[in-house]
Amino acid sequence: MWRNWGRTVAVRPARVERPGTVDEVVALVRRAAAEGMAVKAVGAGHSFSAIAEADGVQVSLDALSGLLAVDRGTREVTLGAGTRLRDVPALLAPYGLAMENLGDIDAQSVAGAISTGTHGTGAGFRGIAAQVVGAVLVTGTGEILRVGRDGDPALLPAVALGLGALGILVEVTIRCVDAFDLSAVERPEPLDAVLGSLSERVAASDHFEFFWFPHTDRALTKDNARVPLGEGRSPLSPARRWLDDDLLANDMLRAACVVGRTIPATVPWINRSIVRLSGDRAYSDLSTHVFTTQRRVRFTEMEYAIPADLVLDAFAAVRRAISRSGWRISFPVEVRFAAADDLWLSTAHGRATAYIAVHRFGGEDPEPYFRTVESIMLAYGGRPHWGKMHWREAGDLAPVYPRFEDFGRLRAQLDPDGLFLNPYLRRVLG
Repeated sequence: MWRNWGRTVAVRPARVERPGTVDEVVALVRRAAAEGMAVKAVGAGHSFSAIAEADGVQVSLDALSGLLAVDRGTREVTLGAGTRLRDVPALLAPYGLAMENLGDIDAQSVAGAISTGTHGTGAGFRGIAAQVVGAVLVTGTGEILRVGRDGDPALLPAVALGLGALGILVEVTIRCVDAFDLSAVERPEPLDAVLGSLSERVAASDHFEFFWFPHTDRALTKDNARVPLGEGRSPLSPARRWLDDDLLANDMLRAACVVGRTIPATVPWINRSIVRLSGDRAYSDLSTHVFTTQRRVRFTEMEYAIPADLVLDAFAAVRRAISRSGWRISFPVEVRFAAADDLWLSTAHGRATAYIAVHRFGGEDPEPYFRTVESIMLAYGGRPHWGKMHWREAGDLAPVYPRFEDFGRLRAQLDPDGLFLNPYLRRVLG
């Protein structure tokens, strides 16, 4: 039985394939097609949605990993699609390179991260898929397709964020940047003050985000500035990192959530206590050490992308919904930002974007809360994160994606028999 990290999906594949070469991927696709079996590649299983659910042939790309090529002049690197993001920094370090932007979790595979639209924060920076300049995939007919500079460049905006519906990615080429440090300031602040200056804070910062614990009037802000590698570096001590990131952000948070799940009336008090104990630190370190964190507390998540200029109204509507509902929400609401891109199914396609993410502790029923927030996001032209929980369908997704029908035609061309479709993809793509 295969289960995703969030325990929202469980499935028993008919069989599992672990190809070690591109030719083996071609062979397994053709074999599955001849047998009339569906095929689905899976990475780290870090999506909360059922995008990687495979009840036919499940394909593990773990053996297709590692650094395949580097062009130091263009700063472009080619990675096996199964490479985990957490392994990329060590692969790039000898060349003085780094990925331009990252999310806060690095457990995903490269293919999984770009295929679901994983992103970080920063109004001037795009998601990980927008850093892709080339890719190699095996289509539903068992052919090898190259896109980008060494293939068909017109297809790159579709393939770079393809939901696993266009083929099995086997290689990904990413344009990197020179390695850099981040100077981080994290602190609790009055929520109203943060909201009152939000547009200025976002514009002035390289990477700004904030967390709001419901039932409190405080926000935990994170402001990261890009600085030259090693310049004035002052990392957290091992003791401080353990205290903040292991004890407080994982062990104590888990314990607090267990208490809150058992006795919901304690949640407001617990949240206020967490805010008092969290944040309020400044340090600088290698970018990957600042971008990413370790998440050991299991939760479920839904995230919506909306036009950045509507974020204050949408966030206020979420606050009102929580206040009216009587729910006791122990996990924070997270707000992040991203620049517009041109990827066909990117949540940031064609517009500067704000992301509002809501969470529930593992074992709690997320549906009433998430569905309420989803209804709010619909009113603001919201686009759901493909790898996180939502209830949208093709009919109401098409209007918010200008290239939705183009993607559908390309999918039918590259996978005419629907080999790579599963129930989730049939729902969201039609």
